[in-house]
Amino acid sequence: MAKTIMIQGTMSSAGKSLLCAGLCRVFHQEGYQVAPFKSQNMSSLCHVTPEGLLMSRAQVVQAEAAGITPDVRMNPILLRPQSDMGSEVIVNGVSRGLMKAADYFKYKASLIPDILQAFHSLSVENDVIVIEGAGSPAEINLKNNDIVNMGLAKLCKAPVLLVGDIDRGGVFAQLYGTIALLDNDEQAMIKGMVINKFRGDVNLLKPGLCMIEELTHKPVLGVLPMLEIQLPEEDSQSTSMRQSAQGTQKSVDIQDYREEQYNFLAQAMRENMNMQAIYAILDAGLNQ
Repeated sequence: MAKTIMIQGTMSSAGKSLLCAGLCRVFHQEGYQVAPFKSQNMSSLCHVTPEGLLMSRAQVVQAEAAGITPDVRMNPILLRPQSDMGSEVIVNGVSRGLMKAADYFKYKASLIPDILQAFHSLSVENDVIVIEGAGSPAEINLKNNDIVNMGLAKLCKAPVLLVGDIDRGGVFAQLYGTIALLDNDEQAMIKGMVINKFRGDVNLLKPGLCMIEELTHKPVLGVLPMLEIQLPEEDSQSTSMRQSAQGTQKSVDIQDYREEQYNFLAQAMRENMNMQAIYAILDAGLNQ
């Protein structure tokens, strides 16, 4: 079975998808067979696999970073918002129709077997699974039957890194507040914190890093700078555009450029994160 590590965020757009892509590329470069996994994603746009199945584009990017072919198992549940009608619920790449939010909230627990089947099948084929959470684990009104954050971490027995976005301000409150709102057993699953999108001199941040470590009893494992990374996550060039470019010089140029971006991201991770500590967390799992 694969080793696991999960990235959760203090809020939406904290940088979870990019951080997961970076870890996928680092592990791939180190010779590991690695796959991304996100149990549930919400996006109006999606990727269509050669089999005609639908999945999130974020996991397509992460799969490319991992050097493998995108697989619908990497994103077993995709929600496609349909205005005030609710969302189209797509499971294992196939639509199960429209569902209002309240109905889906009751229904989602029934999808746990689909999530676990996808996760476990990837686990037996890979050395490492990099799991991405959704939104924030501290949305206390959504904790019942959670299948995307701490609920998923428990199902997958995955240690968690918590990432906060300093660019939008209040990153220490983000990190401290998120951890404080978790149950004790969930707090224990968080093995480290990452500050993302930093601008300026990191030395000026160090007093705050020491204080947040003392307050949370969690190590800060990295401060990632604001990176000029041009990679599609949820909203990107259309699938039809990408498909029409296949077999042409344009397609080759785009793929070469994306490979450069993945390598640049991996280098930034190595330079700004404590990868030795992250490997130790990966090896120890929840036993640390």
